[in-house]
Amino acid sequence: MILVTGVNGNLGSLTLAALRARGVEAIGGSRTPGEGVRLLDFDQPSGIGLTGVSTLVLVSAGYAEDDQVIRRHAAALDAAARDGVRHVVYTSLTGAGDHLGFALAHRATERLVKESGLRWTILRNGLYAELFGALLMWNGDAVESAFGEGALSAVAREDLADVAAIVAGDPERHGERVYDLVGAPITAPAVADGLGVAHRTIGLGEYRRRLLDAPGLLPFQPPMLSSIATSIRHGFLDNTGTDLQALLDRPSRDPLAVAVAAAGAARPGPS
Repeated sequence: MILVTGVNGNLGSLTLAALRARGVEAIGGSRTPGEGVRLLDFDQPSGIGLTGVSTLVLVSAGYAEDDQVIRRHAAALDAAARDGVRHVVYTSLTGAGDHLGFALAHRATERLVKESGLRWTILRNGLYAELFGALLMWNGDAVESAFGEGALSAVAREDLADVAAIVAGDPERHGERVYDLVGAPITAPAVADGLGVAHRTIGLGEYRRRLLDAPGLLPFQPPMLSSIATSIRHGFLDNTGTDLQALLDRPSRDPLAVAVAAAGAARPGPS
């Protein structure tokens, strides 16, 4: 049986749905379980139970500082080794993202995965096209960003979920492999063109100020998002590769169209 962690999140829920759509026996795990979802709270290691699980899809438990994220992942891997899990599929970060503010937790977890004694596959996911679109800021009838003319090799979240399902469904074929899953590079001006509006570039200092003033952001998020902006702006996340399409059993989704849809959904309505 396959277990997918974090199924109350976007990537986890899509991965579980993709497995089930393929007729694969799979269940979900979450710290806030619902019907048919196993309780898995990585902040309570003594309560993590993975008995009966053959393959664990470990969706990165981010949204915290590095030490907490790494501690969560270590607890999950310890439980997997203890309870007889044979293979772990970890959703990591594209290799081009080593300088991003949240890369360290991913690379440290990759090390833990390789040292766990389990068979493993590491999926180095590119940044989501949905995220790229959502990070554009509406200002009247135009969008603004700190991305400048820089490009991001964005990926539709559903493509990454389908790859995770394909790999988890046939883990022996993908043992001890690291895949870098990136899509076609897209830019903020191209997204603006798709929306039929103008794009204006703002400075990184102004962007950080807006993030610090934004309600609801956790303390680690402004530097994380600023690192994404400067990396895109200065051409460090426009890497290309063939792993995504090689693994998918269908054509990949157009990341530009996905980003345009996400940006359009965030457009404020009439006041």
